[in-house]
Amino acid sequence: MPSLKDIRKRIGSVKNTQQITKAMKMVAAARLRKAQEGIETLRPYSYRLKDVIAELAYRSDFSDHPLLEQREPKNIEILVLTSDRGLCGGFNANINRATSRYIKENEKGHENIVLDVVGRKGNEYFKRRETPIKNYFEDIVANVNLESASTIAEKVMGDFLEGELDAVYVVYNEFKSAITQEIVVEQLLPIVPASYDDDANATDFIYEPSKEAVMDAVLPRHLTVQIYRMLLESLASEMGARMSAMDSATSNAGELIDRLTLQYNRARQANITAELMEIISGAEAIS
Repeated sequence: MPSLKDIRKRIGSVKNTQQITKAMKMVAAARLRKAQEGIETLRPYSYRLKDVIAELAYRSDFSDHPLLEQREPKNIEILVLTSDRGLCGGFNANINRATSRYIKENEKGHENIVLDVVGRKGNEYFKRRETPIKNYFEDIVANVNLESASTIAEKVMGDFLEGELDAVYVVYNEFKSAITQEIVVEQLLPIVPASYDDDANATDFIYEPSKEAVMDAVLPRHLTVQIYRMLLESLASEMGARMSAMDSATSNAGELIDRLTLQYNRARQANITAELMEIISGAEAIS
């Protein structure tokens, strides 16, 4: 049985841990609010941009555009969005497992599968696996912005246009709420316009300077914005998962402190009782 001193030391250690988890929860909550504001601001623009491309594709035939070219998916790339740090529950583990499962289920349909990884946790996981990592994007998660999204977009778009890749997919956590994230596997390239049905307004637009120039400007922007949205979704999901994990850890620490305090009081009471018994026994022996 541990001594009173050992129990006191353990209670102090758990209290220190509880303070750390509580502070991490507050930091994650603050970052979650900021990330949530960002994703809620970007989502309408991102979805509307999808609608614009769908409408353009409906009104005019742009199927011959390089970014819309459908090929047999022999060589594919999977962009995996993870975090740089842990202590966020199953956030990274779920993404890594979902990616591995997707690779296993689809490896027979593709000749070659490579990975682009965002986040240190994903890189540490997949560098020990068979699927090769083609690109590892560092310092993205710490500072998610449009420029970092553009860097990723230019890289995957360049490889696709050069014919090195036939399709690009993204695996990421879509933010639903602070306690709910949904893993999504989404095709990034070739761009597939959403269905659009508006026969009442089927007249074509007047394009300046030309249809091709408009699509050459809109499609790369669309790709960059979608990657930026996915990065923000992943960041908000990470902060939500970390806040929930730290809240659970703080609660568990509180319960452990209560149990240790009860154990300490019982042990202390047992020591007092034993000392009283010794005093009474000594007094009776003298008398």
